Amino acid sequence: MGNKQSSIPSQALLQGRFEGRSEFAELVRQAFVTAAAQGWREIILCDANFEDWPLGERVVAQALNGWAKTGRKLTMLAQRYDEVSSRHARFVNWRRTWSHIVECRGHAAADLPSVFWSPAWAFERLDLVHSAGVAGSEPARRIALKERLAEKLLRSSPAFAATTLGL
Repeated sequence: MGNKQSSIPSQALLQGRFEGRSEFAELVRQAFVTAAAQGWREIILCDANFEDWPLGERVVAQALNGWAKTGRKLTMLAQRYDEVSSRHARFVNWRRTWSHIVECRGHAAADLPSVFWSPAWAFERLDLVHSAGVAGSEPARRIALKERLAEKLLRSSPAFAATTLGL
């Protein structure tokens, strides 16, 4: 079952290495489309600032709309969210609408991994300069990655409010 609104068909996600900004961006798009098509209940995104993630693209917003349902949860962990606010307007609007299923956390660590995690599949960028990393659905790697993320999340604090109150 594919997401009818998306121009990217749901397909088998990469199992192995990836390299380059375009390959990384395509992997993020495919992951969101697959999450919507397969109904993944939980997604964790982690990056220092998400500046080079394609979060503001129409296909990602459409996939997130298809994914967002009761019982779903998206957790984001970053050092800073200023790049998300300035570069990813569609995502910011989506996040505002779905704030009840989105939790954004901040962490000051300089060693935050660049990760897309789900119970079914995950990737980690190991070389940020070349956008190179590894992706797959192997249980051992997904579990180890989730444990690393859980440790970072335990030492994080709420960040990137869905709305800002002003005078």
